[in-house]
Parts: sequence; C-alpha cells; structure tokens
Amino acid sequence: MADSMPIPVPPRTPTPPPDEPSSPPLDPAFDADAPIAPNTLSPLQFEHAGLRSPTTPGKSPSKDGAGPFNFQPVSMAKSPVIKSNIGQRRGHKYKHSSVSHQIFLEPPPRAPLALPNSLPIPTFAECRASMTKDQNIRFYWSICHMAVAGYTAWNAHGSAAIEALSHLIFYDSLGALLCVFVEVLSNFEVWGRSSVRHPFGLQRMEVIAGFALSVLLIFFGFDLISHNAKHALEGIGHEPHHPHTHERVSAGTVDLTAMLALVATLISAVGLQNHARIGKAMRFAAMENLPSLLSNPSHFLTLSCSATMLMLPLLSLHTYEWVDKVLSLSIALSMLFLGTHLGRNVGAMLLMSLPSKAADVAEVVQAIAAEPLVRNVEQAKFWQAHYGMGMANLRLRVIGTEENLLKLRERIGSIIRNRLSGGYGSGSSGQKWEVSVQFKVDIDSAISQSHGHGHFGSIPGWTSSLS
Repeated sequence: MADSMPIPVPPRTPTPPPDEPSSPPLDPAFDADAPIAPNTLSPLQFEHAGLRSPTTPGKSPSKDGAGPFNFQPVSMAKSPVIKSNIGQRRGHKYKHSSVSHQIFLEPPPRAPLALPNSLPIPTFAECRASMTKDQNIRFYWSICHMAVAGYTAWNAHGSAAIEALSHLIFYDSLGALLCVFVEVLSNFEVWGRSSVRHPFGLQRMEVIAGFALSVLLIFFGFDLISHNAKHALEGIGHEPHHPHTHERVSAGTVDLTAMLALVATLISAVGLQNHARIGKAMRFAAMENLPSLLSNPSHFLTLSCSATMLMLPLLSLHTYEWVDKVLSLSIALSMLFLGTHLGRNVGAMLLMSLPSKAADVAEVVQAIAAEPLVRNVEQAKFWQAHYGMGMANLRLRVIGTEENLLKLRERIGSIIRNRLSGGYGSGSSGQKWEVSVQFKVDIDSAISQSHGHGHFGSIPGWTSSLS
C-alpha cells in the first residue's frame, strides 16, 4: 500500500527574472522603416503613426489588445520647476538655525536720532504765500533798484565813469534781492534747523550765492578794464574803420544819475542791509573806525563814486575826459580787489576754514594757553560754517579738579566769543560760536591735586564737552 502512494514532486527553484526585459511586440500598424519628417512631429502625428503615451502609474493597460502601453497626448508644463528644500538643513550662517540661534543674538534696539533725516524744502508757491507785507515791500524795492541800474547803463553811452557806476548799482541790487530771498527762506524751519541731509540748514546756500556775487564782481572789473583798453587803443596805429566819437554827457543827466545812485544805495544799505552779511566776510582794519554805513566796502565804493560824479559837470572838457577815464579805471580795479578778497574769504568758508582772522585766532590761542590750569594746547581748529556761525574745536592738556575744569571751560568759551564775534556787546549782530573743548588731565598733577584737597578726582583721561 505504501508502494501505491504517489511520490510528491520536489519544489522547483524559482527562476530569476531576466536582466533585460524582452521588448514588447510592435504594433503591426507601425512601420519602423517608414520615413518621418522631423519638422512635423507632434503628439497628434505620433498618435496617427501608432505611438501613444505610456499609461500613468496605477492604471491598467487598455483592454483593446493593443499592448501593455496606452499612449495618450501629454501637455508639458510651462512654469519652471521649483526645487523643494524640505528636509534640508540651512547651516550655521543663518540666524534661525538650531545652533546659531543660541550664539548670534539680536542687536539691541537703537535710540532714535536727535536730528531728522531731512526737512521739506519750500517751493516757489509756498515762499510766495509766506511773504509778509514788509518782505513784499523789500522785494519790490530790489526790483526798483535794478531799474535804477538799467537807467544808469542807458545813459552811460558818453561816459566811462557812468558805465562803471551802473555795474556797481547792479551789483548792489543783486545784493538787495539776495537779502529778500534770505528773509523769505528764514520763514521756514529748514533754513535754520539742522538735519542729517543739511547739517547747517540751508544757510550755506547764502554762502554759495555770496561766492557767485564775488565772481560776478570780478567779471565786472575785467569788463570795465577791457572797455577802457579798447577806447585807449582806438587812435593808435591805423585809422579805425568805425571810430567811436564820445560826446560829453549833459550836466542834468550826470546829476540825475548820481543822485539816483546815492538814494538807491542809501535805501538798500539802511533799509535792507543788502551787504551786511557779506560785509562781515570783508573786514578791513582801516575801515573799522568809520561809521557802520561806510565800514562796508561795497557801500563805501558806490557812495564815493556817486559823490565824485556830481563834480564832473563842473570840469572843463579836457579835464572831464581825463577824470572820467581815471574814475572808471579806479572803479574797475576796486571791483577786482573787492571781488578777489570776497571770493577768497567766502571760498574758505565753503572749505570749512577761517583764513581772514588768522591774527585773531593766534591771539585767542595764546590767551587760552596763558590760563593757569592749561599745560599745553595740543590742537586748536577754528572754522566757519556760514555768515552767522563759527565753530572751535580744542584739545587741551590741563590740571585741576572737576569743578575748576568746568570754570575753565566757561572762560574759554567767553574768550572765543568776545574776540571772534565782533567784540563784547555785539549781541545778535555778532557771530555765534559753538565751542567744543576736550580735556586730558595729567596723572601726576591729578594725584597731587587729590592729596592737596583730601580727595581723589575722576580717572585721568579725555573728557569733552560742547558749549
């Protein structure tokens, strides 16, 4: 019975799959040898030719018996493929990483700046709307002053001195107009308040305008010199093709022109103070003892020339021609001298220096060094920001206690203001000075002072203050 039982078949070893899968049978409708135009390939043509897109994962092949593949048209994405960085570590250089979060701490919040970044600059319409009645009167008078200059130039065809006087009057009228613009802009906060963009406000624009006036004054001087040289060389050499015959100006025209120049200059000098700020930059020691009206070189030149022209009708014809040319040449040279002097001082103001008061600055430094608590003046810098403000930066080696140093700082500020701002009692007309003093207390002197007074002061070192 045991022999009749069937013997079980041993299990077969599974056959491994082949390394390369067998190629699927081709569609009988597809001809591999048929030529295909490369420029006409498209999904529709592939579909007509028998090529179809493979089936997507998770879908079974079609049941129509075409094969294991199901070719269908596929649309390509036009947007760029964005690579995802999920799961990637960002590194220690990022402040939000796990390690850097404990090493790199957030900076402490800064206090807001005491100065604004910038202030609004007024437009022409805002300036026109802010003008007061007095400012309107000053503006219209500056226009009248320019009209006087034009009338003087119109009557200067027969006199070189009148032509030179017209240049002076036109320069004075521009100074009067500049004075009006300064007063109008001072109605706004941006003119005098400091900001990050304009540390000294817009007051340095007045310095730039003064530099432009100095260049204009030099140009006027050269223009007058060229006219005089041209008239002097007319009769030399060959006969000129178009000779210039100058007739003597009538006495009434000369008197009227000179009187108008005198009246216009006096009104602008007293009422508008057109060259008051520029006059501070042109200080002459020989003119300081004169009255306030004549101590300004611009006013002195215009008034003296106008008064001299009143005497021209009293001279003879020959003397009139000689005096007329000499007066014109004198005015031209004076304009060159004043323009050069003004341009140098105002240009130094633009470059943050103070060359016109070198002697006064030397006296101030000597007075500071003579103080009993001052051992040495290590650094002293004086410079001018604009017509109304100067700055002094001092670094001193001193001895003494803290209370004595406070009194010394006050004395240094008073010495600078009294000697560099026009003297004591000048008030608002004088120049304002901002004094910054930096002290360094000697160690030996500080120890001796502490033993002498029974206490030890602050640790020796640099201390600074702004007064």
